[in-house]
Amino acid sequence: MVDLISNLPDEILGKILSLVPTKVAASTSVLSKRWRNLLGLIDSLCFDESEEATSGSHRFFDFVDKTFALLSESPIIKKLSLSHIPTSGRDDDNSRVSRWIWTALERGLSELHLHATPRCHGVYLSRELFTSNTLVKLTLSGEYALEVDRVFLPALKSISLLSTWLDGPNYGRLLDGCPVLEDLLITETHRWALPCCASFVESASLRRLVITVKLSDTEDTTVFLKAPSLVFLDYSGYVTSVYDFVDLDMLVEAKLNLMLWDSSVYDEHHDDDYYDDGRPEGISADITRLVAGISNITTLHLSPESLELFHLCCESMPVFNNLLTLSIESDKAHGWQAMPLLLESCPNLHTLVIKGLVHRVTNRCGDACPCSPEEHKNKKRRTVKDEEESCCLSTCHVKVLEISEYGGSFQELKQMRHFLGKLECLQTVKVCVDADENNNNREVLQANLLSLPRLSSKCNIMFI
Repeated sequence: MVDLISNLPDEILGKILSLVPTKVAASTSVLSKRWRNLLGLIDSLCFDESEEATSGSHRFFDFVDKTFALLSESPIIKKLSLSHIPTSGRDDDNSRVSRWIWTALERGLSELHLHATPRCHGVYLSRELFTSNTLVKLTLSGEYALEVDRVFLPALKSISLLSTWLDGPNYGRLLDGCPVLEDLLITETHRWALPCCASFVESASLRRLVITVKLSDTEDTTVFLKAPSLVFLDYSGYVTSVYDFVDLDMLVEAKLNLMLWDSSVYDEHHDDDYYDDGRPEGISADITRLVAGISNITTLHLSPESLELFHLCCESMPVFNNLLTLSIESDKAHGWQAMPLLLESCPNLHTLVIKGLVHRVTNRCGDACPCSPEEHKNKKRRTVKDEEESCCLSTCHVKVLEISEYGGSFQELKQMRHFLGKLECLQTVKVCVDADENNNNREVLQANLLSLPRLSSKCNIMFI
């Protein structure tokens, strides 16, 4: 086998070396003069220092230095990934990292991924590294940050900022210096992260934005988003009191995973009056402008808590004239209070996707579900005729209903009966039974669903 590999052309052996961990590849070069010469054909480098490494980064840095020396004749380096533990008392470490990056940039580097395990030392990159004409994809993670007065990356299309030490001014210069940026990923989930990147995004070229913020001290943060070319938004974070979403007319799809910074508010207001009175005390967040800013989308995905916050923290619901697909997730902890108004605000809705029918029973789910508490029914009795005339489902034009994680409980079967009996335009129902159900139960669940009456004569039930 060794002879077969050795007989391969140099170009193919170079590609093999690019797929092998750098430490192994460099060690191989010591064993064979031919393999050492082939290092010049490597175009992808990945250096990863393990958390368990003894003596920290001293030996690791020396190893990377030696490897780059062996690669001095390499004509091109397309990708460089570097993950390490910053060392204390070594002032030259930042300059060594900068030298490695600069060496790769001189050889046409297109992908750069940098991660430094947080140890409160910081790894700051210099200005010279951020004037590349070839860099297309950039990742900064952990303690990596910038100290620059100018950034110009004319080819950069993708940036990932993963809980970095990047401050506001340098972050702003980074975005301003990327005129063709299309994809931006921001996560701020660790205590060392500076909560600035996710609160301000302005880019004329940006098409895809993914933000994940899980820092509980951002309650009063203003979130500003201006991206006229944006087509996809995935936003996950604690709700705040001020959102300024402007120029999102091109937005097609949005995924929202919104959370209250203090989840105990739900428990403190667990009784029915909490829902009758609207927004409970203790909630200052307001997502009205966020919801209005995404009202031109055609596809909307909502987490269980996001759906409930549409009721608790949204003063007015806009009309989603272009919305064709609404996808929601449900769980036992959160209610469907926003469903009636949301469905009524989507006049052209075609597909309704629901992951899990079980949700928290409240007296504000209205006619979107049949599970209002008995106490509420006793307070306000309505005739069947009244319910039919006012039911939000009766005026809903949904043609496709997709249900996943269906367990066949009494509440779920009752909900399906409600949907099938109210949605008069329904043509296709796709049901995915919970994977935990055995085959015998599946047959029973399917039979129960198929026996339900359907308002629409064109309705066809499929099991997937």
